[in-house]
Amino acid sequence: MGPGPSNVAPSVLRAMSAPLLGHLDPLFVKMMDEIKTMLRQVFLTKNEMTFPVSGTGSAGMEFCFVNLLEPGDEVVIGVNGVFGGRMVDVAERCGAKVTKVEAPWGRIIEPAQIAEALKGRRPKLVAIVHAETSTGALTPVEEIARLVREAGALMVLDTVTSLGGCPVRLDEWGIDAVYSGTQKCLSCPPGLSPVSLSPRALETATRRKSKVQSWYLDVNLLASYWGQERVYHHTAPISMNYALHEALRVLLEEGLEASWQRHRQVHETFVREMHKLELEPAVAESIRAPMINTVKIPERVDDAKVRQRLYDEFNIEIGAGLGPLKGKVWRVGLMGHGSRVENVELLLKALKQLI
Repeated sequence: MGPGPSNVAPSVLRAMSAPLLGHLDPLFVKMMDEIKTMLRQVFLTKNEMTFPVSGTGSAGMEFCFVNLLEPGDEVVIGVNGVFGGRMVDVAERCGAKVTKVEAPWGRIIEPAQIAEALKGRRPKLVAIVHAETSTGALTPVEEIARLVREAGALMVLDTVTSLGGCPVRLDEWGIDAVYSGTQKCLSCPPGLSPVSLSPRALETATRRKSKVQSWYLDVNLLASYWGQERVYHHTAPISMNYALHEALRVLLEEGLEASWQRHRQVHETFVREMHKLELEPAVAESIRAPMINTVKIPERVDDAKVRQRLYDEFNIEIGAGLGPLKGKVWRVGLMGHGSRVENVELLLKALKQLI
């Protein structure tokens, strides 16, 4: 019940145990097409360039930045936790000139802040973390994306934690580049990063003046493998693709709306049950990410001791606070297959004995 990886559905684990196929085997190629189709359904997009990058969510982050940025490009990045800060680091390594728009940890990036940052600037892209895993804050991005489009910039969105657990509507919101991870609300082991580029973003990547700094993550090369040509690029992680295929099938069988509703209902149950222990949410109700729940640690409670006893005595893992929230909050993941009321009840029963 930490911030990831989440528990994996049994059928996903079974899928991983299937015999290996070659990465150009006709059966595997057929599976690749099915994965692309299902990812488009989950991202709610018609983007043709939608596929899983071989690597974790951080590889997806690098994929978006290295393909869209060239040295000297101006970018605006929202920073309200660990992963906004990581986007800044990656963009700077691409040689970009970064303007940071900051909010306190546990708060969101407001549209007015982005509007102010865009005044007098024409950045190439603006990047926001949708659900900040380090704090549990969920930044609404529709108005921000509108401002970004009006400024002529590309909108980049981190959905590592949010995809599958709450609404993510790429086409409706006007998102140009997005990345996620398999190990959160998709209920799949870590190892792949679903990504999607709009036609506008893909055109930016194909019309670069310089080569993409990463050969491995160059969409111009990957497109030939994940497209119709099937040109060898790298050996795909076969078993991980089996797992993602099954995880997406399970999610779509439940239904996106049903999954979003389940995550919301389990989150609300968690908040009610934690109130009984006088554990208060660390994030305002209107901006809480339902899959990553942060609660304030009472001053009388030993943070590390409680988490260790939870692990040793009850076989339950929860996450510690990071950065300025270290020692101040617990981060409880209720993601994907693990987003269940019975898990909340197990945690409540254990904490009653420990705090």
